[in-house]
Amino acid sequence: MFTVKGQKGKDVCDRNLGPTRRDVLRIGGSGMLGLSLGSMLELQSASANEPIAHQSAPGWGKAKSIIMVYLQGGPSHIDLWDPKENVPDKVKSEFASIDTVVPGVKVTEILPKLAKELDKTTLIRSMSYTPNGLFNHTAAIYQMMTGYTTDKVSPSGQLEPPSPKDFPNFGSNIIRIKPSEVPMLPFVMLPRPLQESNVVGKGGTAGFLGKAFDPYTLYPDGDDMDMSKMEKIKIDDLKLRPEVYASRLQRRARLRDQINDLMPEIDKAVAHSSLNEYYDRALELIVSGRARDAFMLDQEASDLRDRYGRNTFGQSCLLARRLVEAGTRVVEVIWPKVANSNNHSWDHHTGLTKRMKDQSGPMLDGGLSTLIADLNERGMLEDTLVVAVGEFGRSPQKGVSTSGNGNSADGRDHWPYCYTALMAGAGVQRGSVYGKSDKTASAPLDKPVHPGELLASIYHAFGINPESIVYNHLNQPRELVKAQAIPGLFA
Repeated sequence: MFTVKGQKGKDVCDRNLGPTRRDVLRIGGSGMLGLSLGSMLELQSASANEPIAHQSAPGWGKAKSIIMVYLQGGPSHIDLWDPKENVPDKVKSEFASIDTVVPGVKVTEILPKLAKELDKTTLIRSMSYTPNGLFNHTAAIYQMMTGYTTDKVSPSGQLEPPSPKDFPNFGSNIIRIKPSEVPMLPFVMLPRPLQESNVVGKGGTAGFLGKAFDPYTLYPDGDDMDMSKMEKIKIDDLKLRPEVYASRLQRRARLRDQINDLMPEIDKAVAHSSLNEYYDRALELIVSGRARDAFMLDQEASDLRDRYGRNTFGQSCLLARRLVEAGTRVVEVIWPKVANSNNHSWDHHTGLTKRMKDQSGPMLDGGLSTLIADLNERGMLEDTLVVAVGEFGRSPQKGVSTSGNGNSADGRDHWPYCYTALMAGAGVQRGSVYGKSDKTASAPLDKPVHPGELLASIYHAFGINPESIVYNHLNQPRELVKAQAIPGLFA
């Protein structure tokens, strides 16, 4: 069910985003369908079109969409894309280093397919921040997704549930400022919401912007390998009920127009000038079938689906491409589907070698490499930004505890001081490595990149000033993120 609950809030132009509360909507049948969904879309388009001076910096405004591949749990950078040689055994990865298509740049043998696509990417090997209540997942996720830290963090790093007072997910900010240009879901999060322990959705909502800017979320049953569930994604929210035909909705739209024509002039003067526009966009979203069709994975060639990987992550990457192709502005692929699972999670406190070799590594390699190659082959990488990152990396030394967790001899604990992110597309440098870690990948040697700077660079790619002002639930001005974009990431 696609539900929308409004909330009072302001954008940078100091316009009200909606009433204090909206009724839950059921998309697909009721007589109020068009008007209610139209109201939601109107809220989304009450965007922060703050006057911004023309920006001439590299990469400005190149992105029309973004696919964020979020590797929750914190993948080990040393065992993936920042391998170290001539280091003690307690630091060195069990996986051999291999050459990539970029001269002088190596990854581990876990990523043979991605090694052939790195000429289209930039690896940021100097992601770093000093933890302050952020050594555990939930608080670190909130920072990575919003650019802000939260006030209420327990000693274990767990947070309170999502709140209307939260800072918005970066995707919510993007669709508010850059609303969709076609009748399409603007922001989709799949195959599940953000989740850590029993806290679901923290850092993954629109927070004080209001429910109108929340992502459309998918949560198919089953685990990371259960493709039978992925094949049957429920999209009932995007369908017309059998007894409600498109022609009936269109007749209702015409009737609405006739009533509007008969309105007294004074009523027209006080009516919202854009109501018809948003009603029509809501109607188009349901009637056109554009969003519904994007979810039809069986329309893709079997061999391409094989390349992505016949698993939930691979098919989620393929679905992300289809959604962007259909006009979705922001897609966040949250992986693993089952948080903290012992199989495909990146939270490798124990059994790192076997789990990465047999489970998480091959899925990442196939899905991410094919996503980049597929976007490039279709010409979509020119204006689609791809970002792959987790909330932190893993400890350089195996078997030690840095966060109070127990670790096996080959397990690695949480490590926010140095880790790696990958970016591609939308003006990002190709075949580049930004920043450098020290001998043991413990800390950046140069060009450290804070998570807030990564978010600022994402906003920059969309032509959004990262320090634009948005008003929170108390009508207080706040920056989208308190950081500057990094020009060196862009060509």
